[in-house]
Amino acid sequence: MGLFGKTHTKDPKEQVQEWTHKIRKESNQLDRQIRSIQREEEKVKRSLKQAATKNDRDTCVILAKEIVRARKAINRIYTSKAHLNSIQLQMKNQLATLRVAGSLQKSTEVMQAMQNLVRYPELAGIMRDMSKEMMKAGIIEEMLDETMDSLEESEEMEEEAAKEVDKVLWEITDGKLGEAPLPPEGIAAEKQEVPAAAVTLSEDEAGEEEEDLQEMQNRLASLRS
Repeated sequence: MGLFGKTHTKDPKEQVQEWTHKIRKESNQLDRQIRSIQREEEKVKRSLKQAATKNDRDTCVILAKEIVRARKAINRIYTSKAHLNSIQLQMKNQLATLRVAGSLQKSTEVMQAMQNLVRYPELAGIMRDMSKEMMKAGIIEEMLDETMDSLEESEEMEEEAAKEVDKVLWEITDGKLGEAPLPPEGIAAEKQEVPAAAVTLSEDEAGEEEEDLQEMQNRLASLRS
């Protein structure tokens, strides 16, 4: 009896523990992604310093933009980790409520965190699946796709991003390129002029540098996606 047509439902405690495990796993994955981006950023920094010694400003600007994008990607991942931590904390609260009330409770905090997390490419898939499970469990209400706007940044660097590029150039080249983010108080910031004479590279050297630059850009792009 009961073998046919019987639907299996997960124990609420087991379900919460499973969600907590998935959240912790995704958080660890994000940590690894941050370290990977940081390693690529260090490689770009070294290339930028080399280009600066050759007075190759165009290459320096391209590399500085890659550093800005890498740092934005890292900040975005840290934000997603904060949302994951918030959900993990709410899952602990759900377990505590479960012991007292005997059922899982609706949570506005979880709802808001899930809505933010499905916007991140790194987590979109698993967060959508988890949100469906949470809707069935009654923790969150139905989430509208219209609220899941993409956070992909525009291809064109805005004025604010251009300022960040100048800051990076100043930082990496020790003030030889770019502009200081905060000039010393009472001291006029002197513009650093780049010597007109530039080192001429051979065709082979120029080709190798272009290939290295393209390879680094591709690696950073793959990490951000």
